Amino acid sequence: MVKVAVTEVEYHKAEARFAAAAQDTGCECVCAPAEEGLLAAAIRDGGFRHVIVGVEKYRGALYQALGAGGVVARFGVGHDGVDKVQATAHALLCTNTPGALDHSVAEHTINLLFAAARQTVDQASRLRAREWAPRMGAELRGKRLAIIGCGMIGRQVGQIAARGLGMTVVGCEVAELDTARMQNEFGFAAVVKDFGEAAEGADFVSLHIPSLPQTRHFLNDQRLRMLPRGCWLVNTARGAVVDEAALFDALAGGRLAGAALDVFEREPYVPVVAGKDLRTLANVIMTPHISSSTREACDRMASRALRNIQPQKGVF
Repeated sequence: MVKVAVTEVEYHKAEARFAAAAQDTGCECVCAPAEEGLLAAAIRDGGFRHVIVGVEKYRGALYQALGAGGVVARFGVGHDGVDKVQATAHALLCTNTPGALDHSVAEHTINLLFAAARQTVDQASRLRAREWAPRMGAELRGKRLAIIGCGMIGRQVGQIAARGLGMTVVGCEVAELDTARMQNEFGFAAVVKDFGEAAEGADFVSLHIPSLPQTRHFLNDQRLRMLPRGCWLVNTARGAVVDEAALFDALAGGRLAGAALDVFEREPYVPVVAGKDLRTLANVIMTPHISSSTREACDRMASRALRNIQPQKGVF
């Protein structure tokens, strides 16, 4: 039986799957704290060889606690919290779960588009406060959506928006893509490489790029100024790709219609600059990094993470 430590939040997201893992995969999964020092201590005390982790950043003690040949398995797609250099130095394998959460994130992106267009959060809050103040919304049909980053999540968002909602979808992607496939299979009207060209005339801009050193603050003040005044920004990718201080200024100054955000530079959310708290702005919708948190996606991520660790003949 292979012992696997699973950080607490991730364990409870797919508890039934992890509890059944001993019978299904030969992995004995044990709930462990997420904080690196406590996690490292639990790994040493429990004799764990492998660990399944969430979005927290691990910078040192974790890699020292696991023995050579162990696995650091991400419960999710993004792996910017894992220090691959240190993992390599300690002869550890790193895995993630691409594809397992694509549809869940795409659906939440569409959910935020609807919330922005129909002012759902504001209207619900007013009614809960006993205020009957209906405000006029807008249809998504016929609106222009710019998708920045045309990986599988961006493609699914485009497909739902174009084929299901009748939106005009323009993609922005630096990699070479089969434009005919993007049009025929996913409904994109066009795919371009220039951000300004993609954002021109957009009613909504949705970010789907990874968090890398070269994409940090990709959406900075310069690019924010390329967005039309009536545009909404949607971000279900990673918080680090947006300069939140510059975004605050654009929203507070009326240069953007609004922003719908599921991810932030600091999580749980803390303003990056004192006095520029996005929660104080009426034209901001914020959710606590829940785009991949569906029962279905969490079960798929747990299954994939376990499969990445699962003992094979002659391994472990």
